[in-house]
Amino acid sequence: MKSLKIPFWLIWRVWFYILVLVPIIVLFPFLFISLLKETWYPYFYKLARIWAKVILYGMGFYPKVETDQEIIPGKSYMFIANHTSMTDIMLMLAVVKNPCVFVGKKELVKIPLFGFFFKRSSIMVDRDSPKSRLAVYERAQKRINQGLSICIFPEGKVPDDESIILDEFKNGAFNLAIDHKLPVVPLTFADNKKRFSYTFFSGSPGKMRVKIHHFISTENKVHNDRKTLRDEAYHVIYNQLIAYEK
Repeated sequence: MKSLKIPFWLIWRVWFYILVLVPIIVLFPFLFISLLKETWYPYFYKLARIWAKVILYGMGFYPKVETDQEIIPGKSYMFIANHTSMTDIMLMLAVVKNPCVFVGKKELVKIPLFGFFFKRSSIMVDRDSPKSRLAVYERAQKRINQGLSICIFPEGKVPDDESIILDEFKNGAFNLAIDHKLPVVPLTFADNKKRFSYTFFSGSPGKMRVKIHHFISTENKVHNDRKTLRDEAYHVIYNQLIAYEK
């Protein structure tokens, strides 16, 4: 039975990359212009949300969102979510209306076209470089002062072992949130691994459940509280993933 699905998976994966690239080509002039000034980033974000939705719906993925607490338009947050799929960025864009800047690994700039815009719109980090990590704080502060939010996948990378439910969280997102007094907004992506994992011959269309949890306040917190904040956010997402599996 699995061998019969291989041609479908092959065509489906190629279709994904077509959906990633074609909207960027079509929207290229508008995307490029929207990045000429940092203050125009909200316009870029609106275009990026269109791009994300074209990919998700074009692949047969349908976000289904459950919200514990409403996100206030115009307010800055630290958005975090579990990381299991190439579709995580698209789903975050589709779900979160508040313009947010992604913090991601520098390797993403190597992706044709996508990398061009990622380099100019996001905050890149070389996790092996202390200097690069320091620069993240400076750029994040500038973006927050512009009224933007920050989005980080705190696992840092997608685990090679797909049996891992949720990998260990890094401290970066929580240091930033405490430093800039951003409420932490945990989001659980329930189905991305099942829908479109990094295993090439796998996946299927269907709903993508998202849970937006109660925000975690960083008021009155200091750097020494980052582990407590990190562990609290971790368990919120982990427990929800376990609940989805039952």
